[in-house]
Amino acid sequence: MKRTNRVLGVILLVLGVLFLLKNFNIFDPWAHINIGHIIGKLWPSLFLILPGLMFHSSYFSGNRSNPGVLVPGGILLVLGITFQINMLFGGWGFMWPLYIFAVAFGLFELYIFGSREKGLLIPIGILTGLSLIFFISFSLNRIFSFNTRPYALPVVLILIGLSLVLGGKNKGSA
Repeated sequence: MKRTNRVLGVILLVLGVLFLLKNFNIFDPWAHINIGHIIGKLWPSLFLILPGLMFHSSYFSGNRSNPGVLVPGGILLVLGITFQINMLFGGWGFMWPLYIFAVAFGLFELYIFGSREKGLLIPIGILTGLSLIFFISFSLNRIFSFNTRPYALPVVLILIGLSLVLGGKNKGSA
């Protein structure tokens, strides 16, 4: 019975992801693939996430003498992830507080991997607090209003599929 649940879960996961990608106008499995459209959707990965990862790899793989490279690396990484999510799923109107948080993240990495100067905690706390206040006051209402969006069914299919695939082990079943 558990094997059947996993197969059904994988099928529901694939269907949910395909419907979600079609509803977000990212990928239509029944249309021709347009390379320009794909690059237009994935530019943050190329121009923001990749350089951010390069800054991080230069610090973590080389000599760890300059933790200052983590500040632009952290900023680019958070901005790249934010822009990539926005390009794929929309959400420009409620993800914008992460732009403020990106600077706090870069400074926090400097604090953690640097000399742990207590003075860095002040701008980190202020920027994180502002980001959180703006996110709570402007964004949560938009995030939880699913009634006007055609994404509820694919999300439900994905969640049911995940629960069937990753479900707990049943006692006494093979």
